[in-house]
Amino acid sequence: MANSIKNVVVVGASGSLGKEVAQELVKAGFNVTAFAREDTTATFPSNLTVKKVNYDSVESLTAALKGQDAVVSTIATVAVGNQGPLVDAAVAAGVKRFIPSEFGINTRIVGDDVIGQILVGKIKTLDYIIEKSKANPSFTWTGVSSGLFFDWGLKYGSVGFFKDSKTAIIYDSGNEPVQASNLAFIGKAISAILAQPEKTANQYISIASFNPTQNQILKIVEAETGEKWKVEHATTAEENKIGLEKLGKGDYSSFVNFLKRRVFSDGAKLAVEGDKNAIGVLGLQEEDLTASVKAWLSS
Repeated sequence: MANSIKNVVVVGASGSLGKEVAQELVKAGFNVTAFAREDTTATFPSNLTVKKVNYDSVESLTAALKGQDAVVSTIATVAVGNQGPLVDAAVAAGVKRFIPSEFGINTRIVGDDVIGQILVGKIKTLDYIIEKSKANPSFTWTGVSSGLFFDWGLKYGSVGFFKDSKTAIIYDSGNEPVQASNLAFIGKAISAILAQPEKTANQYISIASFNPTQNQILKIVEAETGEKWKVEHATTAEENKIGLEKLGKGDYSSFVNFLKRRVFSDGAKLAVEGDKNAIGVLGLQEEDLTASVKAWLSS
């Protein structure tokens, strides 16, 4: 097929998500190249080709992107606003598909929410990509919202569970279903997107490994550990208040507080269940919530 994709560049392949994405692409049979800064000290697996580039130079990036079919950007939120030269270079080099560093929450529906102010770099980058695609029909894009990084969030506490102290922080009623994806699952979804380029071109899709409530997770951890966990109740209104105080001081760690308010609030209705979850279109199935929690507890 003329539009087939084989050679893929992963930007940010040394990060938590990027590592998983790169390895899932390799497993799926893609030729994967990791881009790295010229002064990087990061290490990469031997099954990846590594190219050091100047991210500020369209010329350098264009040369490095020659012969590449797709770019997958997994760079951190703080750097997403600097993807302009990478986009320009991808167009100049004839790259067929660009998957920007979206993931997380769906930036197409943040509206005037304060969280949109923090994610303005992501929003403007995808707007720019869409403009470039309209002007260059052979240059396509796919946006991916994956919700909370579930396995990563369990490990680092952002889901509200702490296995060392057997403590759970439950926000509001704890009954709101939350869009969540394991990191490797996101990699599988990206592989499926690139394997079906015509079906997935110029679309923003939402995926989820599952859509658990905090109370469902609590029930699983207590069943698996055979112990009652200490439950601390908190409100998303308080998280919003803390976030606003932080933001007023220029502290962008406030994003975490706003994220909790956004996804855990009763009535948020941000879960991607049924037809909203694009995994069926991609040929994927939901993962096993209990198995994911057990893996974290035994890690």
